[in-house]
Amino acid sequence: MARTAPDGPWPPAGEGSLESALRWGQDRLSGAGVEAPRRDARLLLAAALELSPGALMTAGESRLAPGRRRRFEALIERRRRREPVSRILGRREFWSLDLAITPATLDPRPDSETLVAAVLGRIGDPDRPRRVLDLGTGCGNLLLAVLAAMPGAWGVGLDRDTAALAAAAANAGTLGLAARSAFVAGDWGAALAGDWDVILCNPPYIRSADIDGLAPEVARFEPRGALDGGADGLAAYRRVVPELARLLARDGLAALELGAGQAAEVAALAPGEGLEVLDCVRDLAEIQRCLLLGPAARAAEKGYGGEKK
Repeated sequence: MARTAPDGPWPPAGEGSLESALRWGQDRLSGAGVEAPRRDARLLLAAALELSPGALMTAGESRLAPGRRRRFEALIERRRRREPVSRILGRREFWSLDLAITPATLDPRPDSETLVAAVLGRIGDPDRPRRVLDLGTGCGNLLLAVLAAMPGAWGVGLDRDTAALAAAAANAGTLGLAARSAFVAGDWGAALAGDWDVILCNPPYIRSADIDGLAPEVARFEPRGALDGGADGLAAYRRVVPELARLLARDGLAALELGAGQAAEVAALAPGEGLEVLDCVRDLAEIQRCLLLGPAARAAEKGYGGEKK
């Protein structure tokens, strides 16, 4: 049974060890309904001490200096308001890359790594020169993960939000990928020419009426434009799919992230646009998460089609 969250600042009884601080933080978060209070309190205590979570485990009974304690209390209170730890720290690990995130960018989820894995499983020689396009790049997570795994590739991340583009460009610089990437303002692919070898896209796909009912970490802190897929969640796909046949090279590959239960409806948009479904890849939760598309002529030649079993 969870302990009752103590009122007031830590320490409630004059204790000052890191373990007592961790217990206090855990109890505060548990009382606010946070899903993993011990884990989150540990991450925030490490941040307050400017240590890695692993280093915190070996810090023993060291005590918090007053300034560190106040910082830890402030971080815990932010998490109690259900601000995600990644938002508080301004960082998220994605595909083993350490990425900065900002209020302008979607917080990358592990589900999106399904797209990266699906593309890398299809492209063959990673050293071959390729052009990669990321539509709605956000913090650049999809594009940068693919470029990091494909040394011969060069890519463009496109987004309507210039603040998001600035975050993506900064991540590219930090990761040493600035020379192989560019970030451009635009509305999906409308202003671009074709012959892209790989196109990545994680569009907004939540139904408008469902957003306010999502977990507070999502509904309150994610940029709404990165979530809102219109009345049925498919508005962005109706914009993007018609662009793909024009933008893809003859042997190109497009990877679209899907919301749960959307695979059949999004796949149905492809044939009328000269595209074929190459695969539908499930994530670790067995949800159909990534739709792979290619030009219809290529799919016919290669014998692709249908969902991967």
